[in-house]
Amino acid sequence: MSNSTSRRFFLGAATAAAATRVWGANDKINVAIVGLGGRGTNHLNVYSRLPGARVAGLCDVNQTAREVANATLLKTTSANAKEFKDMREVFADPGVDAVSIATPNHWHALATIWACKGGKDVYCEKPACHNIYEGQQMIKVARETKRMVQIGSQHRSTPFKMKGIAAIQGGLIGKVYMAKGLCYKRRASIGHKPDAPVPAGVDWDMFLGPAPLRAFNELRFKYNWHWFWDTGNGDIGNQGVHEMGIARWGMGDPGMPLSAVSTGGKYAYTDDQETPNTQFASFDFGGRELQFEVRGVLTGGEGSPQAGRTRGGPGAPAAAPVADEKPKPSPLNITVGNLFYGSEGWVAMSDAGFQAYKGDSQELIMEEKPERTRGPGGDATGLHMENFLAACRSRNYSELHDEIANAYLSASLVHLANISYRTGNKLKVEAGPKFVNDAAANKMLTRDYRKPYVV
Repeated sequence: MSNSTSRRFFLGAATAAAATRVWGANDKINVAIVGLGGRGTNHLNVYSRLPGARVAGLCDVNQTAREVANATLLKTTSANAKEFKDMREVFADPGVDAVSIATPNHWHALATIWACKGGKDVYCEKPACHNIYEGQQMIKVARETKRMVQIGSQHRSTPFKMKGIAAIQGGLIGKVYMAKGLCYKRRASIGHKPDAPVPAGVDWDMFLGPAPLRAFNELRFKYNWHWFWDTGNGDIGNQGVHEMGIARWGMGDPGMPLSAVSTGGKYAYTDDQETPNTQFASFDFGGRELQFEVRGVLTGGEGSPQAGRTRGGPGAPAAAPVADEKPKPSPLNITVGNLFYGSEGWVAMSDAGFQAYKGDSQELIMEEKPERTRGPGGDATGLHMENFLAACRSRNYSELHDEIANAYLSASLVHLANISYRTGNKLKVEAGPKFVNDAAANKMLTRDYRKPYVV
């Protein structure tokens, strides 16, 4: 994009025009997908099956990714989409109504902000932002431009999880005093690789964007960018942010905690990964707590009821089996999911289901299982995208299941944990947010941006 085109784009004319559009019930929303890696390919497969959407654009810094995506789209829909190398051209295109962003984390904020200023509604993958400052700017611009901004926390649109969380909030296990998120997702070592020439057809400068300029390295490119601080947030900000958001959800979606502390390390492996593969975080919400654990190396799960526990307390004999007693369902063994602990019971929840136990007897009082059909594309992503498209039509951001203002808070817990881990300090959080007497931590609320990719 030329400098003159860039200046015209940011004048905001597109925003004013798009804000006046009224959608009919049968109108298809023209969606462009920005970022065509593994998750972006999933976006392509889902949108191409949604009756209310048409895939109108495909954008990636990698020419091969664009070509493969268009071939997939042609096979699925018998139509091609316009290809873009530079996302700014997508946001300036009047033929695009909304964008679906599946870039690396460090691009989420700037891509969303540029899209909103270009008059596009935005579906953006999790985490909402790469740092706390970025999330604040995303909210500000979304409100100023009156754009819909949904974050890709598809669990918020999963029916059995919605039902389970509603029951928790309705007092199923009494007052929740602790929510715990687990991310025990097995991750192999990434090993070592030397820097190399930039592959043909890849715009490496655009890939790095706001991040520092570095030589091309395969480990910093496809997927493994998650494990470098320049571009990712570790597994707590990858798979983990889903469970972090669900933990907040079960607590009623509180705001910032009073304090945060995180410890851990990169254990068992010697490789080029920067982020920890083992991490524990604790957040104090005043009278209740949210805990989170990451374990990427070999580990067991959590969530089984306490065997032999009776009202007699620890060490008391187990109750004798009752004749003709109904067989109890197998307890969930949570490796990626959530546990909720209340004054009257506790809950285990993952993609495998929802189970609630009550009292010292550990009686199973509620069980929900995943639905056989979970929306277009075969999972909850389709339901979440349908929710996004509905809000694009209604122009009411409060209808979004994980709108940017809430998703920013879930992402902020990830960032608080990582700031504490990287500084080695327990963080006392004040309004802003900012940290009491901790200049190093306050500096990590944002980053040094590489021009012209400045948030």
